[in-house]
Amino acid sequence: MSKRLAASGFCLLLFFVLIVLLKTVDVAAIGPEGTSVGLSHLNGAVHALFGFSPLWYKVTEILGYASFLVVAFFALAGLWQLIRRRSLRKVDSAILTLGALFVLVLAIYFLFKHVVVNWRPMIMPDGEGPEPSFPSSHTMLACTIYGAAFLLLNRYLRGSPLRLPLQLMCAVLIDVIVVGRLVSGVHWLTDILGSVFLCGFLLCLFSAVLMALEQLSSAQHGKG
Repeated sequence: MSKRLAASGFCLLLFFVLIVLLKTVDVAAIGPEGTSVGLSHLNGAVHALFGFSPLWYKVTEILGYASFLVVAFFALAGLWQLIRRRSLRKVDSAILTLGALFVLVLAIYFLFKHVVVNWRPMIMPDGEGPEPSFPSSHTMLACTIYGAAFLLLNRYLRGSPLRLPLQLMCAVLIDVIVVGRLVSGVHWLTDILGSVFLCGFLLCLFSAVLMALEQLSSAQHGKG
């Protein structure tokens, strides 16, 4: 568990280091309407390489919204347990932990809607002006959800032939969203990196908590 907590802390450190770099290194007005962007030469070069791809933008939007089906599934599972067991304390601790993870993700999402680190490289077709782009909230939300599902499959489908195919699907979806969001052109490279660091922080923390809960449960059963 300590290694997972250390990995979580390291990812969070990388995230804050990236923010410092973006606010202090190579800041230039390369964004829409003269908005300033950190690490401008790196971000500008990568954005110029890919440009804007409506196809990849649409694909990543669909896959991102599809991740909410995972949220709905576990929410319904938790509700079903609550109704049957008539006590929140009797709902599976992993599902409650997942709920706490979603709350934390949403809090981070709304925080960076108001704390501007970088601006989008383009004004969106339905937008009225420059929008905050760091971190890529779409990438963070979707990858955290699919990553959490990947981890929970070890718990709920252990020994099942479905576990590995479903975990592979989660891994592929994460990769497609990360790469697709970058090549779509609606984010800078550092927006994607920031979301990956945040996702690493959240998932390593989630994994550490799940491990702690399993150890606690094993200890309680041992005493029983």
